Amino acid sequence: MSWHTLYHSSKFRHVYGKAASKDKCYDCVPITLSVHDNHFCAVNPHFIAVVTECAGGGAFLVIPIHQTGKLDPHYPKICGHKGNVLDIKWNPFNDFVIASCSEDATVKIWDIPKHFLTRNITSPNKELLGHTRRVGLIEWHPTASNILFSSSYDYKIMIWNLDTEKAVLSNPVKILDVHGDVVLSMSFNTDGSLLATACRDRNIRVIDPRAGVVLQETCYKSHRAHKVLFLGSMGKLLSTGTSRWNNRQIALWDQNDLSVPLMEEDLDGSSGILFPFYDSDTHMVYIVGKGDGNIRYYEISPEKPYLNYLMEYRSPLPQKGIGIMPKRGLEVSACEIFRFYKLVPTKNLVQPISMIVPRRSESYQEDIYPLTPGAQPALTAQEWLHGVNKAPLLVSLRPGSGAVNSLPELCEPKPFLNTTAPSHSQDRSGLPPEKRQKQSEVQDDKNQLIVEETWRKTEETSLSNGFDIFECPPPRTENELLHMFYRQQEEIRRLRELVNQRDIQIKQLDLRLRNI
Repeated sequence: MSWHTLYHSSKFRHVYGKAASKDKCYDCVPITLSVHDNHFCAVNPHFIAVVTECAGGGAFLVIPIHQTGKLDPHYPKICGHKGNVLDIKWNPFNDFVIASCSEDATVKIWDIPKHFLTRNITSPNKELLGHTRRVGLIEWHPTASNILFSSSYDYKIMIWNLDTEKAVLSNPVKILDVHGDVVLSMSFNTDGSLLATACRDRNIRVIDPRAGVVLQETCYKSHRAHKVLFLGSMGKLLSTGTSRWNNRQIALWDQNDLSVPLMEEDLDGSSGILFPFYDSDTHMVYIVGKGDGNIRYYEISPEKPYLNYLMEYRSPLPQKGIGIMPKRGLEVSACEIFRFYKLVPTKNLVQPISMIVPRRSESYQEDIYPLTPGAQPALTAQEWLHGVNKAPLLVSLRPGSGAVNSLPELCEPKPFLNTTAPSHSQDRSGLPPEKRQKQSEVQDDKNQLIVEETWRKTEETSLSNGFDIFECPPPRTENELLHMFYRQQEEIRRLRELVNQRDIQIKQLDLRLRNI
């Protein structure tokens, strides 16, 4: 077993885990009873998706991220599969598209409505038919849009191009047939040019997915890998598995030389699978054990000893699966650097756990929030298939710095008047240049008001009674109903004041026109 005696100086030395209170959890969620070793949960800034138990096929729930508390037992499901759902993944570039795979040997792509689900969804947007046995893993490409990888118990990995209008796809753009057993884990490097896999034959492989060539393969027998992970731009791989004596173990590898691991560390003698998660912004690795209640976290360094133990979050509640929130959905004002969503089947509970860096200052902490991959793709599907590699597009998490959500972009309103150059009618009006300039300024102000009004009307299309439907779930009790009523009254009062201010501005502009 490991001993952590060496002191390591780090700004993340005192990171601690904070479990959400009961009212911030998702209660009465029927979590799946499947014994498949997967996360069973996928999260983005708008929704949380959880694989659920369902008779007569497979299903999963999609719940708005702010709709916490007890879940209605008749809440609508996504239930188009004929077998148990084994994996779900949100599209990293569209928060309203999710992929799922199942024991029925299909992969389905679903469009989630931007309003609340009112009925079960049974018809997918796309259906991928190519595998002959159950599909256990799916992964979206990290930089190219509409590229999806699927892995099945037929030992094949298929690459799909979803940038098509066809509803049913039966021919993948590429088939990787380089494994002799079931693929247990898939992971991409930063630009998506390499794919690392862990296989049931105990070997780790680094593959060029477009060429279908194995670049590196382990032949090390003392470490049986179950999960593998690329460590960003560090040039290393992290694997979790078991040692020769069946102790749970983590190992670190050089991605260019998989003959011998750089280091190995035994953790304990439990039997649950270890799920690794890597944060490329902080260079921290989180190790989550299936059936455990704890989360270990380490910091990766480019030099020996490579893996530096930081601390451990402990909880009496065992987790069956785990989901993680993308960086753009974190609460930076609370110095939150990572967030887990822990599935607790014994209590039918989904519990958020925030990893927080303790800081006294409430201002934005640039040192723990560097530029991070955003919600826009760096490449199209065709560009990546033709051999182009590009790093992900980075954004800042500073509040108000720009769009970090993958929402459909609103169309820019067209200007109603040409204010950049005077027209011929204005030139022939006979007005002096000074008056023409004043008149142009007044017109600019009126145009600005018209544009603001148009933007306001456009934004209201995504609101329900003046409130964002994702921020305000429907009231479930009389107190919540009264609270919602008072909030609406306050919103009406604020809108009346806004209308009065606009009327005053219009009158002032009319007076300026008359004076000119």
